[in-house]
Amino acid sequence: MDRILFGDNQFFGVNHMSEEKARAQAIKFQSNEAIMQVLDDALDEGIRVFMCTTHERIGQICDLVRANPVRYQDFRFYPCMPYAHKYANAVTEYGLVDALKQFLPDEGALNAMLKGGMAVARKDVRSLVELLVDAEMKMFRGLRTPVIFLQNVVTDLLLGLGFHEALRMFADYVAQRYDAEPGFITMNLPRLLDVLEQLELDNPIVCANINKIGFRMCGGIEAYEKSIATRKFRAVAMSVFASGAIPPEEALAYVCSKKEIASIVFGASSRRNIRHTRQLIEQMSRTA
Repeated sequence: MDRILFGDNQFFGVNHMSEEKARAQAIKFQSNEAIMQVLDDALDEGIRVFMCTTHERIGQICDLVRANPVRYQDFRFYPCMPYAHKYANAVTEYGLVDALKQFLPDEGALNAMLKGGMAVARKDVRSLVELLVDAEMKMFRGLRTPVIFLQNVVTDLLLGLGFHEALRMFADYVAQRYDAEPGFITMNLPRLLDVLEQLELDNPIVCANINKIGFRMCGGIEAYEKSIATRKFRAVAMSVFASGAIPPEEALAYVCSKKEIASIVFGASSRRNIRHTRQLIEQMSRTA
């Protein structure tokens, strides 16, 4: 796990505090060239990991990275799946069957599709999990993906349903099929850690909102701080700036004071902001 990870919210108009900022970012990054320029800036600043959703346009970014293997030889992706809107939009536009064909892996697509159909008939959830992961990983073929995350929309749904074994299925398949470590994104860190411990997943990678004001931290700051201080897991802190509600120095001073936090993921739209954030993380991590 690198200390600093680069996120993708800014590229796709995601801002949890301001719709105006979200629209401005979506307009700014309408072209893949604009996205690649920022990723190049991050790479030149020493940030080697791109923690990204499986948005349709990420596939195009993967193509550009594959086309220049020398430039991106140290570049790594941390895919976060699934990107739920992608599936919903595809079903609306193409219909269920054609949408499934669109997302199935290239090799053995028909077999995979039949496998999924039989899985539904047999209620074989393991096969469905494998089909989903394969479909999402299609765009990353040939690229380095040492950690693969399950998005909170699924992680927390499984927590709520009490269907914890599906988390284990995801972890096992990612490790066996892609030689990668599984990661989990959640809006309820304390609850997820309890379940992962029950599943005997040792020292898991868990990404959650961690910030000074408790922004989108289900269970409250105290529960999170206790979990960070006492539980064995590799924490990835996201939403550290609370979508701009906390000044950078104040936000990073809080997160970096938690020595147990392994990584910090952030998004930025300019090299100046990338450099400033990187410098603050490095400085505050040394002095914490």
